[in-house]
Amino acid sequence: MSPLRPALQEIPADVVALCDYERLAPEFIAPQAWAYLAGGSADEHALRENLAAFTRWQIEPRLLAELRGAHTRLTLAGTELAHPILVAPTAGHLMIHPDGEKAVALGAAAMQTPLVLSCHAGTAIEDLPRHPGAPLWFQLYLRADARSFLETLVRRVEAAGATALVVTVDAPVKGIRNREQRAGFKAPASVVAVHMAGAPPFPETQSAFDPRFIATFPTWDDIRWLRSITRLPVWLKGVLSPLDAVLAREAGCDGIIVSNHGGRTLDAAPSALEALPRIMDSIDGLLPVIVDGGIRRGTDVFTALALGADAVMIGRPVLHGLAVAGAPGVAHVLKILRSELEVAMVLAGCPTLADIGTTLLKQR
Repeated sequence: MSPLRPALQEIPADVVALCDYERLAPEFIAPQAWAYLAGGSADEHALRENLAAFTRWQIEPRLLAELRGAHTRLTLAGTELAHPILVAPTAGHLMIHPDGEKAVALGAAAMQTPLVLSCHAGTAIEDLPRHPGAPLWFQLYLRADARSFLETLVRRVEAAGATALVVTVDAPVKGIRNREQRAGFKAPASVVAVHMAGAPPFPETQSAFDPRFIATFPTWDDIRWLRSITRLPVWLKGVLSPLDAVLAREAGCDGIIVSNHGGRTLDAAPSALEALPRIMDSIDGLLPVIVDGGIRRGTDVFTALALGADAVMIGRPVLHGLAVAGAPGVAHVLKILRSELEVAMVLAGCPTLADIGTTLLKQR
């Protein structure tokens, strides 16, 4: 399942927003791969809600603010970052561009953007290009029956220079992805999750209630175990309930990522942005928070930060840029978002991220 056509060598002049990359991307990606990338679960309500949630907020402009020395810097997981935008963990890059994760890493590094490498990546963490100012995080899926394998993997990514772990916990089972089913999507044999070599195989079953399958599901005990075997910051990804945010802190997590898995698991789940305010109230500033899902504009980044998030992650837009123009496309996507955020900050009178708050938001 190779890309339909080679990525462009030069970014077209009329590609000026993330929606332009999304419009062009299907021309470069095989239809089955596009169903995988663009689709959500079931009727795709959660997928659409991630986008719609941002349209319910307005930013109130402020005038004549003192903006000398304005910047977008922040400190996250003990590292100073140039801006509050990270690349979310996603799989299947080699279906979208022949350089796969290497191109994404190059594009992210050009914009000093942390990349969260998926454990299902087709490129080994040791083979990724590394650049100062662009931290590399690593994503894990925990399994209750695979601690020995997971500890070996954690030691491997620590040795390779990963500076944080992101544990995705909202998909113990795969969502019902009807768009993929209708398109006949199946990952090609050439796209291999290289970090998962040697992992115990999942039991073959047709039922999510199969006891053998349930035995693989992680629990809070597995989070505490992971926290005990590594000194890296541990972020919990997939939090939508305030109760789980509190439990994440009690289990020793260093941060949480509010996300509904891009609308790819539970179709009746709330959007990440809708869940954010209640989660912020529950942890009362005791943990840093990242929001993942539905961000397509710098004003979306601003809105998420105003509602309490410290930073945001983007997934699909990065892959749209990868499909259209490889590493330069990835960098351009990130540059567009950062530039739009800076403009929004100026027009709202915010010289720093700390000046962005709920007083600047109005509900439509």
